Amino acid sequence: MKTKLLQLSLLFLFFTLSLQAQRAEGIGGIVNLERHQFTLGTGFNYELGVLRNLSISVGLSPTLGVLDHGSMFGLAWNTRIRYYHNFKERIDANKKVTGNSANYFGPAASFFWEPLLLTHNLEGDKEFSLAFYGGYYGFQRTSKQGLNYSLEGGLGFFHATATQAGYGGILSFTVGWAVTRQGRNEPKIYLD
Repeated sequence: MKTKLLQLSLLFLFFTLSLQAQRAEGIGGIVNLERHQFTLGTGFNYELGVLRNLSISVGLSPTLGVLDHGSMFGLAWNTRIRYYHNFKERIDANKKVTGNSANYFGPAASFFWEPLLLTHNLEGDKEFSLAFYGGYYGFQRTSKQGLNYSLEGGLGFFHATATQAGYGGILSFTVGWAVTRQGRNEPKIYLD
């Protein structure tokens, strides 16, 4: 019950921050977030731009999970709500923001299955599973040619099936190619 209340509170907080940021930026300004971005590489990731600084991301990528009683590394299914907080600072510093090149934070959920893990030292039945729920912080960069990389880390609770649950952290990374070519060869879009 406490976990669900915490998750709902975090979700409400991030949506509130996003709406306040929208209001502060006003109607005019540069549209920074890609509407759709699909990346293939060490895994795959699909990101849907929802608002000016808010996106929803799902994907399968290499992820390290560390609990108080063990650790695991392998492919995990990651779902994220990303609030990008430094588009304006990057633009002011003459840095690229296309391809969602910025830093972000938000609530996270990651799902680990024992058959997809490369290594682990957790005790439990064969084919156990863990679900991570928590918050995270990360960054993503996409070059003009489409090379994309991201790194994110978070803390939260691991809910387990056929092994021990516990608190811990995750570290996830991707390196790949942004298949969608939106925004790379086009001038910046301004809203009237």
